Amino acid sequence: MNLAAPRVGLLPLYAKLYDDFLPERRAECETVLREASEGLARRGAEVEASGVVRTAAEAGAAIRRFETARVDALVTLHLAYSPSLESAPALTRSALPLVLLDTSPDAAFGTNADPARIMANHGVHGVMDLASVLRRRGRAFEVVAGHLRESRALDRVIELARAGRAARALRGMRVARIGSAFPGMGDFAVTPATLREAFGIEARQAFPAVLAKAMATVSDRAVRAEMALDRERYEVRADEKVHRRAVRVGLALREWIGRQGLGAFSVNFLAFQDPRGPAMPFLEISKALARGTGYAGEGDLLTAALVGALAQGFGGTTFTEVFCADWRGNHLFLSHMGETNPDLAPDRPRVVAKSYPFLKSGPAAAIVAGIRAGPAIYANLVPGSRGTFELIVAPVEMMPDTERDDLREVVRGWMRPAHLPVPRFLEEYSRRGGTHHAALVLGDRAEAVAAFARFAGIPAVTL
Repeated sequence: MNLAAPRVGLLPLYAKLYDDFLPERRAECETVLREASEGLARRGAEVEASGVVRTAAEAGAAIRRFETARVDALVTLHLAYSPSLESAPALTRSALPLVLLDTSPDAAFGTNADPARIMANHGVHGVMDLASVLRRRGRAFEVVAGHLRESRALDRVIELARAGRAARALRGMRVARIGSAFPGMGDFAVTPATLREAFGIEARQAFPAVLAKAMATVSDRAVRAEMALDRERYEVRADEKVHRRAVRVGLALREWIGRQGLGAFSVNFLAFQDPRGPAMPFLEISKALARGTGYAGEGDLLTAALVGALAQGFGGTTFTEVFCADWRGNHLFLSHMGETNPDLAPDRPRVVAKSYPFLKSGPAAAIVAGIRAGPAIYANLVPGSRGTFELIVAPVEMMPDTERDDLREVVRGWMRPAHLPVPRFLEEYSRRGGTHHAALVLGDRAEAVAAFARFAGIPAVTL
């Protein structure tokens, strides 16, 4: 997917007292502001910068402007000490994800520092003042501390802005389920009312008949064009008849997702039992994941919404679940029936025909692929008692793909937990109530994924 640039609202804080009595100080402050703004832009952000804020009225006007612009995160920058009560009231009223950037112009201030540089570098205690007041008022925020040039501070701000975007994507998302929830699967089972109350998620219900109706409007020309595109992107091993049937139902599903305005969806394969009806749309499900639409199997709307939110914030996300434990090798094998994000594959994915004895609608084309080696986050949204939730954030390392050709015919991935051996990881995961469906996000993003949870009002725990 083409991931949109994060939008940052940069709020530079200053004391009016200094303008009144030390007007010459503003020149260096403007330089620091410009350096921060340009540094964020170089890292791919769209920066909305207000003028220098010194009073409560100026803070309120600037934050209203950021809210209108729908920035992904509001980032404060103390250009010097700024009294907290000039900005805290407006920051508390705003629901924008908030990041306090704690920095100063000079990278060093040791025992041989020039005392004339104290005034230029004393914004640090302004951050302390503001953070203390915000915490007392119950206002959630993240803090990033470090020098603008000699640390990863700005990179971390970008990641937190992406986390803010993911949180906004989750809240108010529209999700739909095709088929009923899988009978007897209770771990991810939450009611539409609970999703609405917790996250403002609007849940809808549909059945394969909606796809059968939409298939009638799919032209042969569109099917041929999509099949040709598949042959360019993938190694198509499914026979032409199975491939064509999969593409037709897939284009119908794509049109239905767009018409419904869905951010995520789930399909229960048990609903596809009519040999004369639509095939199970494995192929299009994987393509939807690549476009950034959330998905989870077996009617799981909760994990589907999580996958969709993380994809919108960070890209590089897929639905998955732990299938097998490699006790000896200290790995966990990830898989599913025929759903994976092909953009995460280390090489060219295959399109194969999948047949299951419990899938009476006949063979279905599916993308099978591995997952690129490197750091990733295994994330699970855990339902708790009385409508509460918690996000498990598990840093993992994805292993190189298999060399066995028969294993390359299935959806696959091997992950090693970063901080715990496999037995301890599984013990702690289940103690926290982790469900058997999850999202996998590529990259070393534990801080940002945990921040996404907090921005969305969800406690997070890192394993």
